[in-house]
Amino acid sequence: MVREHGKVGRPRSEEARAAVLHAVDDLVVEVGYGGVTLKGIAERAGVSRQTIYRWWSTKAEILIEASAVDARHELDVPAHDHPVEDLAAYLDALIVFLTTSHAGTAYRALLGEAQYDEAVGELLRNNDPLGESAAAVIARSFPGDVLEIPMSQATALLVGPVFFWILSGRDPQALDSRTLANDFAQRVAPAHHTST
Repeated sequence: MVREHGKVGRPRSEEARAAVLHAVDDLVVEVGYGGVTLKGIAERAGVSRQTIYRWWSTKAEILIEASAVDARHELDVPAHDHPVEDLAAYLDALIVFLTTSHAGTAYRALLGEAQYDEAVGELLRNNDPLGESAAAVIARSFPGDVLEIPMSQATALLVGPVFFWILSGRDPQALDSRTLANDFAQRVAPAHHTST
């Protein structure tokens, strides 16, 4: 049998998987990334370390999966009638995710660790739930071939100001998501952009 991630082993129990993913989020909030261990995750989740090793190799792999599951849910905003409204709703959800969600705290911890650990950086490059969610809302807001820059640059341009603001310790209440969305739309698709 092949388990998730293409490794051989018994299929994982969804209950145990969910317990591990919840445990890692909680532990990062409580003790920080450096204080999280696979032993601690196993104890908090009520599973054996062998169970964890059967599914993941590192705590970073567990954390990126936990963040991805929650990010996909928390950043899946309903569509709006106007691109700027759509983008602003996404940015509002991103601000909440990065400032109040346990998964957002875990994601920020991974970003910090990626500055020193190439393996963590590679995990984020290959499994970036925020990049995926930003690309989805951009594609929905500007369907077809209207972007004037590549999608990878567009996603960075959309989330970059929010990331900088929050990760540098500024007050998230001072962010104006509507202005950011309007500026973004003007930059990436000026021919199809009209302010609302």
